[in-house]
Amino acid sequence: MIPLVDRARADAATLAALADVVREHSSLARVVQWSLAQGADRALVDVVVQDEFTHDVVLRWSDALYLVYDAT
Repeated sequence: MIPLVDRARADAATLAALADVVREHSSLARVVQWSLAQGADRALVDVVVQDEFTHDVVLRWSDALYLVYDAT
């Protein structure tokens, strides 16, 4: 399971919803598949290439909240 780190100080209900979602995200492939299935509301916003081995994947959760996955 990917650990969930709350840097936005989200409320308890939002954190619970996020925890339910990221519990199923065991790989970046699953993250991207989930995002595509959600449509524009949970769109993949960006992939930031840090180097040849490390990528950050940014997904929109809401207007004010984004999920960022760090993959090495």
